[in-house]
Amino acid sequence: HDTGAGKHWSDNEVRALINIWSDEKIQQMLEGATRNKEIFEEIARRLMKRGIDRDWKQCRTKYKNLKYEYRALQKENEHLGNPRRKMRFYDEVDCILRRQPLGPSSWGCESSSLLSGTKNFSDEIQ
Repeated sequence: HDTGAGKHWSDNEVRALINIWSDEKIQQMLEGATRNKEIFEEIARRLMKRGIDRDWKQCRTKYKNLKYEYRALQKENEHLGNPRRKMRFYDEVDCILRRQPLGPSSWGCESSSLLSGTKNFSDEIQ
């Protein structure tokens, strides 16, 4: 009766999740939402269209973990000044979380590049 809840996310799955998360509509829905089950069900549906089978709880957990790890690293870097530790997908999560509320024109990142796979993440320490 394994739900797959502890199943490791591949880089491609994480990239797909980040790509969906970077969608302006998804970001607007997530902003200030406390009851977000429906949002993560939508994210899970979009992942399924890409052939990735994850339920809404798995999507929400991965999303929260990415945000938590990003914020912990930000705090650590503020104190140390020189980052000792790296996070996979830091740049992508940074692009999404630094987004200005003014809209995509003030956002310095291209969401289309998030899934292109142009960066090599295998060199980064997890």
